[in-house]
Amino acid sequence: MIAAFDVATIQAAEQAHGAELDSGVLMDRAATGLARAVIGLLQESRGQVRGARITIAVGGGNNGGDALFAGAKLAQRGASVTAVCIGASAHDAGVAALRRANGRVLQWHETEIDLAQQDLFFDADIIVDGIVGLGGVGALRPAAAAVVELMNASGALVVAVDLPSGVAADTGEVADIAVAADVTVTFGCLKPGLLIAPGSGFAGGVHVVDIGINDALGDPALIALEALDVVAYVPEPDVDDYKYRRGVVGVAAGGRRYPGAALLAVGAARMGDVGMVRYLDRGDDVAHQVLAAFPDVVASGDDPSSSTRVTAWACGPGFVADDSVSQDEIAVEAVLRTSAPVVLDAGALMAVAGSPILREVLRERSAITVITPHSGEAAALAAALLLPAVLGRLELVQALAQRLNVVVVLKGSATLIAAPSGLVLVDTMGGAELSTAGSGDVLTGLVAAILAGANARGEIDDHDDAAVAVTAAVWLHGQAGQLAAAAGRPVTAVDVRDHLAGAVALVRR
Repeated sequence: MIAAFDVATIQAAEQAHGAELDSGVLMDRAATGLARAVIGLLQESRGQVRGARITIAVGGGNNGGDALFAGAKLAQRGASVTAVCIGASAHDAGVAALRRANGRVLQWHETEIDLAQQDLFFDADIIVDGIVGLGGVGALRPAAAAVVELMNASGALVVAVDLPSGVAADTGEVADIAVAADVTVTFGCLKPGLLIAPGSGFAGGVHVVDIGINDALGDPALIALEALDVVAYVPEPDVDDYKYRRGVVGVAAGGRRYPGAALLAVGAARMGDVGMVRYLDRGDDVAHQVLAAFPDVVASGDDPSSSTRVTAWACGPGFVADDSVSQDEIAVEAVLRTSAPVVLDAGALMAVAGSPILREVLRERSAITVITPHSGEAAALAAALLLPAVLGRLELVQALAQRLNVVVVLKGSATLIAAPSGLVLVDTMGGAELSTAGSGDVLTGLVAAILAGANARGEIDDHDDAAVAVTAAVWLHGQAGQLAAAAGRPVTAVDVRDHLAGAVALVRR
């Protein structure tokens, strides 16, 4: 697993290494790691360090100190290094070190941007962003914002120190403007803001430098999965397995208006490596289309509560809020009253947002519930719960999980997954190719299948267990999207669905 730690935890870890912090050892390790990263970029882009033009944008505090000491090391290697100090409180020892190495230190003129200042950024081979570090909160000050605008417009390679200036370390929020880095060199450990959108979109490639504080880090604030974590949720069948032991997915999806949603959700569930998929026939002829496409699926109009062998349900794709909404609500409530884990999406979420009764059923469930809203559906649920409209993505996903007692999958760039306990995970696999109609229906079927299999194997004891399993499904969904988009191919939801088997095979191998 990949772990990210919040600012308070990182600062406590640094204080636990007080002697190394006070003596400057931690800063030297950070500066050395930063300099090595810049050297690697220069060797790749121009073949050598000597003669490279490097501009460092320096704010106050330790972040600027890291950048200045790294600049001194680069100047000693023959680079032409100029530090532009924004404000009057640049790190004194760092300034002295850069000057001793024959680097230049200039003061930023806040009143007007002259051509000489502009050329420092536009003529640079690499710009190092050392303006704001972990302590940055809210919008950048006007002088810093003006420098960031130049950096982003320069066309030079931009390396952010610890995290891009303007990105909140704990939440990934960007109040106004932020540095669009090509590479972020971060110290000690990952910060949540490097993984959570929109901050993750400003970080570029992320390189972690070990500065020797890992032994003092506590619990992570955010977790991401890797392939070795995901493979545990798609184990190859044992020789004595049979269909019920491998898990059974129940799917309540689609309708006369959107029959395709059923085909996407059912098709995805079939690729989640379960033993059987059952489709809830609501008498609208969609079942015929499902069975024609997937003859291995079993359709039944029985009450969901009578489907005792179902080990997880997917419910809601293709449900709509029109004259048939009462029938959709009946189906949602029937599924929620089962004892199996349930995944709610799309129309089911809007039914929950509009029905206090369904919200109460949701809260009182003893079994696991997962909801998979996009931003609009999340806003509707938040409004129904009277949550503040100004919540950021991290706060929103946590609030929904706690208030509804569910696992929440807040879809979008860097999808967030939260459990009521406060556990939060983030997906690092999914890309923009997933932003296509029906992709969410595919995800719902896959999430239900992964839950069904894990539940059948006895691996889901609580919401936290479910949240990790769900994150594995989100990861596989993203991997399928990448496979579908290979070689620049355009991607539809059908393509994502049809590449799920390849995603499972890839993670197994």
